[in-house]
Amino acid sequence: MATAHPISVDIAGTAWPVYKLEALAAGLVAGALLLLITGAPQVAVLAAAAIAALRWTLGHVTTRRDVHPAARALSPH
Repeated sequence: MATAHPISVDIAGTAWPVYKLEALAAGLVAGALLLLITGAPQVAVLAAAAIAALRWTLGHVTTRRDVHPAARALSPH
């Protein structure tokens, strides 16, 4: 059985791509865990920011790659 995955989620009238929400969640979870493990907020914030930025970038690249070339030319991003 095939399941459809949403491309975007409507938050307060704005369509957010799912990969952006996943990146934010990954950064928050990683930051909280690292803060509990290391006790150093500097390390937790830097690592969480790196994880969130990496997930955001990979999601954007994957989304852009999956878009049809003709649609990519018309995209404002």
